[in-house]
Amino acid sequence: MAEAHQAVAFQFTVTPDGIDLRLSHEALKQIYLSGLHSWKKKFIRFKNGIITGVFPASPSSWLIVVVGVMTTMYAKIDPSLGIIAKINRTLERTDCMSSQTKNVVSGVLFGTGLWVALIVTMRFSLKVLLSYHGWMFAEHGKMSRATKIWMGMVKLFSGRKPMLYSFQTSLPRLPVPAVKDTVNRYLESVRPLMKEEDFKRMTALAHDFAVSLGPRLQWYLKLKSWWATNYVSDWWEEYIYLRGRGPLMVNSNYYAMDLLYVLPTHIQAARAGNAIHAILLYRRKLDREEIKPICLLGSTIPLCSAQWERMFNTSRIPGEETDTIQHMRDSKHIVVYHRGRYFKVWLYHDGRLLKPREIEQQMQRILDDTSEPQPGEARLAALTAGDRVPWARCRQAYFGRGKNKQSLDAVEKAAFFVTLDETEQGYRREDPDTSMDSYAKSLLHGRCYDRWFDKSITFVVFKNGKMGMNAEHSWADAPIVGHLWEYVLSTDSLQMGYAEDGHCKGDTNPNIPYPTRLQWDIPGECQEVIETSLNTANLLANDVDFHSFPFEAFGKGIIKKCRTSPDAFVQLALQLAHYKDMGKFCLTYEASMTRLFREGRTETVRSCTTESCDFVRAMVDPAQTVEQRLKLFKLASEKHQLMYRLAMTGSGIDRHLFCLYVVSKYLAVESPFLKEATPEGRKRRGLGKVLLEYFPV
Repeated sequence: MAEAHQAVAFQFTVTPDGIDLRLSHEALKQIYLSGLHSWKKKFIRFKNGIITGVFPASPSSWLIVVVGVMTTMYAKIDPSLGIIAKINRTLERTDCMSSQTKNVVSGVLFGTGLWVALIVTMRFSLKVLLSYHGWMFAEHGKMSRATKIWMGMVKLFSGRKPMLYSFQTSLPRLPVPAVKDTVNRYLESVRPLMKEEDFKRMTALAHDFAVSLGPRLQWYLKLKSWWATNYVSDWWEEYIYLRGRGPLMVNSNYYAMDLLYVLPTHIQAARAGNAIHAILLYRRKLDREEIKPICLLGSTIPLCSAQWERMFNTSRIPGEETDTIQHMRDSKHIVVYHRGRYFKVWLYHDGRLLKPREIEQQMQRILDDTSEPQPGEARLAALTAGDRVPWARCRQAYFGRGKNKQSLDAVEKAAFFVTLDETEQGYRREDPDTSMDSYAKSLLHGRCYDRWFDKSITFVVFKNGKMGMNAEHSWADAPIVGHLWEYVLSTDSLQMGYAEDGHCKGDTNPNIPYPTRLQWDIPGECQEVIETSLNTANLLANDVDFHSFPFEAFGKGIIKKCRTSPDAFVQLALQLAHYKDMGKFCLTYEASMTRLFREGRTETVRSCTTESCDFVRAMVDPAQTVEQRLKLFKLASEKHQLMYRLAMTGSGIDRHLFCLYVVSKYLAVESPFLKEATPEGRKRRGLGKVLLEYFPV
């Protein structure tokens, strides 16, 4: 209880002689430093808001424009074509300013207006320039003179030193494809998968939809695209992710692995200390918007950065009909799970971020704690691994008040969740297959009760020092988490490093309060729900047929030397493997990004094409020559790249059909075509099951 007494800023006792007031200087100091830290973050957000708000100009450019206007005025030159004189005449109605002051105010007002007009013009020009995507379809390695001029114009209007969100208002909106174009691309994608009579029937349904109901639904979709920043993303997040009632584990959440061949330390607490500190450094860069926007084509074409916003301090909250995403502006603690217990760990002391050695110290304190889990505590997180409706009802019934609410708030409002796993994982050269399978499955689902699957990020550190990450999918896609993970891996080993004995560099700090055990009061009825969710999750985890191994025969370098897209190469290999295994073709899902547009997320690439099927048939036909197979391979590869580029530039198939289907549901109209063309139309389901509609391997 010592740390609890330290947290009390003052105590008072009423006696016959009066009130005896006792102040804790240490507690008051921590309160002051905490408040100072919060005000610093508010100031940084305010400053960044101004800088981003005037981009691609800068606040200093305002002074340059105003000084330039004032200079021309004193040179007896009117740069405003009479506007300054009109402002001056308006100010003459007031008697509180001298004539010279009125001239200065008029010049400043005109200069400010001119500066704002320049910002609007530059933003509009940049948005128009970024709406051009012809460069995507150019032959690889060749760039036309027109494209080079266009790139120069983009750089001219892109400003200097952009912050993370600087380009957001300059990104174009995701265009709505024409209904006929989407229908034709859909028919082309299913042609190799359907029998002749089935294809004729689907063609008739598609053409009828394109001339009858389709234009009506399209009108509402275009109206939404003019009003909303992205006509797909909010519906995709709600109906595909948040309304899914099945388990998040396996179906939706994904994982990231540690470096396979490098293990900088075998000390679990030390690896956690360095990595957690690296994650927090990344969060600080994110809060300050110091992360550079991701750009393509030689750091010229920016991608949307909106998905970074909810990376930390975020949790998915279960509901009976739909979940919600809770995002806190700031969080000063993490929650750590170890051996069935939950601990709250503060991330700041004396107004500063804990150092790696101090975080290691806190992790070691948790590892050394010998207390036992409270009733129902050990498997509590199984609620987040099972179906969503029982978890939502259980949360409302048993976690809405008292110590359960306080502890659940600590978990859900934490910066992220940490699991100190009791098992040893990682790649072992003497047993590569089994070790990789075990490692991947541990990160994907663990024991089904030792990961908090609702948190945006669950960071896992194993007993032997290996680590990994499990991420919830609704708030962002994998490339966003991948950017964080690359930073953590490089910062952990290459920048911070470890002492010779394997511990984090630096010294421990005995003044840091111990981690706090979260307290739970879980009744028997709630424990029954936990066991039911755990049984559901175990069935799902045991049904995962997963095999992972390092492929060392060759890499993407050799594929590129063959003047082939590595992505197309892998997709064609999948088609060939699937056909050899199953003897047939099927719809195949590959995710493409649409972050060239504001708030873009993903689009489906249907990688099973007529060209890929021709190539696969040639590969299994012994009568075909190597030259014929190579020719068909190149045609299939080029077709796949075309499909991928169309998806990236807003001319995909599935997201448009999905949104048309949503509009039809809002209008309460039935479409036989949409009912058969979309997985959502056949049956609403969780994301994992929707993906199986495309690739039922």
